[in-house]
Amino acid sequence: MEERVRLAFTIGYIGKHFHGSQIQPDVKTVQGELIRVLRQLRWLNSQDEGHNLVLSSRTDAGVNVRRNGGVVTIAKSLWDSLNRRKMVRAIDDRLPEGIVFLDVKEVHDEWNPRLAESRIYRYRLEGIRGWNYPGDIFQDWLNLFVGTYDARNFARLEEGKNPIRKIFHCNPWLVGNRVVGFEIVGEAFLWNQVRRIAMALYSLSTGELTEDAVRAAISQPESPVDFGVAPPEWLILWDVIWPDLSYQDSRTSNYIFTEPPKAEYLERTMMARWEAGAKLEMQSMLYHEWSAIGRLPYMPHKSD
Repeated sequence: MEERVRLAFTIGYIGKHFHGSQIQPDVKTVQGELIRVLRQLRWLNSQDEGHNLVLSSRTDAGVNVRRNGGVVTIAKSLWDSLNRRKMVRAIDDRLPEGIVFLDVKEVHDEWNPRLAESRIYRYRLEGIRGWNYPGDIFQDWLNLFVGTYDARNFARLEEGKNPIRKIFHCNPWLVGNRVVGFEIVGEAFLWNQVRRIAMALYSLSTGELTEDAVRAAISQPESPVDFGVAPPEWLILWDVIWPDLSYQDSRTSNYIFTEPPKAEYLERTMMARWEAGAKLEMQSMLYHEWSAIGRLPYMPHKSD
């Protein structure tokens, strides 16, 4: 049997182009496109069901991703004939609009992309109509979600899934000097967890929800509540951190998010145009981030 090698890779994508990350029949998904390209290159057997390629974090349709990761196994002879730059270029050139292949690295046979040290999400709350930054109390609201607790009231809980989640940090997301939303860092998240937290924060800002109601939802998970789910397009899986993988960070913060229009009466068409522009700003930011974090080392030709 041919010797195989396990490869960890990182990717990014614009959520609107895909019906989520996980492969599904008859629709375009991130995992499905990666498998298609690897088969096109004949690096995966076309008879393989595709379970060989596993992603670290699942995302819903519409959710943007700055950096996610995964693992795939290919023939060792193939990997030995390539280098990181050649493999990244070959895959990236064949992927459709809205998805980028950032990096790849050999890992040990037991390496599991789902066993990450932490995951970082950012949500642009100002994209939801009616959001107004409430001032210093916002940090108090964010602190409600920090800690280790049963998060079933802030998730679409799947059968057999452990609802206990550990949240390390939750802080305002600043662009320039303006709070545009929040950043949340945790070990792992449940399905819809960040979007449900976003909706709770939005409802706190409008007065539809109280801090006591949020505290009760966390401390009394056996009493079901549903605060709603925020739209996916303002959510970004910002990063996945693995303790045994190193990578470059962009360290860039010079992007611009235009402030939502403010007036006594906001015309519907005005807001729709701002929202369209705001989504493009987020996409532009992601492409510039990918340009920085996808930088690969120079590898001379063997003839050099």
